Amino acid sequence: EIQSTPPSFTHILRQQHIDRNISEDTCPHPFVPAPQIEPLSIRTMNAAVASARFLLNRSSASSRSAVDAAAKRSLAAAASSDDEPLVKTALNDLHRELGGEMVPFAGYELPVLYKGIENGGVMKEHLWCRADGKASLFDVSHMGQIRWHGKDRVAFLEKVVVGDIAGLSPGSGCLSLVINENGGIIDDTVITNAGDNVYMVVNGATKFGDMKHFQEQMDAFDGDVSMEYLEDSMQLLAVQGTGATEAVAKILPSGFDLVNMAFMTGTDVALDGVDGCRITRCGYTGEDGFEIAMPTEHAVSIAGKLLEDPSINPAGLGARDSLRLEAGLCLYGNDLDGNTTPTEGTLGWTMGGPGSRRREGGGTFLGAEHILTPEGKFRKVARKRVGIMGMKAPARGGAEIYDAAGENKIGTITSGTFSPCLKAPIAMGYVETKSAKAGTEVTLKIRNKMQKAEVTKMPFVESRYYRVPE
Repeated sequence: EIQSTPPSFTHILRQQHIDRNISEDTCPHPFVPAPQIEPLSIRTMNAAVASARFLLNRSSASSRSAVDAAAKRSLAAAASSDDEPLVKTALNDLHRELGGEMVPFAGYELPVLYKGIENGGVMKEHLWCRADGKASLFDVSHMGQIRWHGKDRVAFLEKVVVGDIAGLSPGSGCLSLVINENGGIIDDTVITNAGDNVYMVVNGATKFGDMKHFQEQMDAFDGDVSMEYLEDSMQLLAVQGTGATEAVAKILPSGFDLVNMAFMTGTDVALDGVDGCRITRCGYTGEDGFEIAMPTEHAVSIAGKLLEDPSINPAGLGARDSLRLEAGLCLYGNDLDGNTTPTEGTLGWTMGGPGSRRREGGGTFLGAEHILTPEGKFRKVARKRVGIMGMKAPARGGAEIYDAAGENKIGTITSGTFSPCLKAPIAMGYVETKSAKAGTEVTLKIRNKMQKAEVTKMPFVESRYYRVPE
């Protein structure tokens, strides 16, 4: 039985937040100079949040209100129209107690933002995650957790993803891509060598399609492999920010070495005395942080323990999306899809560099011939994913990109928002390859008005992924 939320929990949180209010003028990250590149998220959410940009010059209260309302409206608009009842995560009651504004997302009911705490709302939740010594807690239990078993599990996975899975030492992981027979991206995924199995996390909105694809490929595979979908027996939380290490250490066994735990590594571990949990140092914000998995019946107690720490603030889908966009990270469905190759998405690095094992002989994974030449080089592509800045108003997903003269259409925006840290519109999209170089001047068609902008490097905000001390 899922544990209920401690009755005094919200009171504790609110008291803690009274003296730790985050200023909207506070962001520790330096601006990455524009005039340069490189992304699905909910396209309509990005657009709606962006449309509230002009209010940011008014009072901070009205700014926050506009961004919050926009995020909620856009997520609701992007929700699936299926009649299937929404799945509730183990933290659903806790989200509501904290004032979570619940919306449909990937078949689940999840908070887009919180209104019941001092530092609630998309903007404050975003800035809290970026603040030094702070960390945000996200419920990402909608994500698909899979364990792969069998002596041929690695050989099979290297048929369906582009990454070097055989090269992963025990405990190490990587970002990889699930590819279709045409070289298009079915999903992006984090894969970790868990010793006697391979642990995989896929996107919530695509997980059932992913597993259907995996099953089809297993049916044609001559080897020993099995797929264990953890369904809703395990919940998944993300703790993101520079304060994550200190907060998470409090629920880890005494002596657990976080100092030497590198980014993109993970292990099975007891959390707050609960066996059967797992911790991975990774995330979706550009910050240091962890994703922690635990049995469903213990999710509330573990989340509660984390939230007792005054450095931890709950955050919703709205902040998660704006954080990932500042970090230049893709959201499947907007920035990546089955018609986009890794090279077009500027994700060729997931296959390794020139001469790497996964590129040798043109690759051995499904659809490799559409991505690599027989010599292992990337095939030329007509378009590439880029970052864009310099426009005066946020560009909505679907906005058209033109050349500097505003005469010839050269691409389309896939994600866009107003950056809380940079206090400026940011966007990513696809342009013709010849226009993908950083510093290239472009024109965006925003609400039927042409606005000057420029291709820029990504991330927009400097990443702070953890590095083990030398």
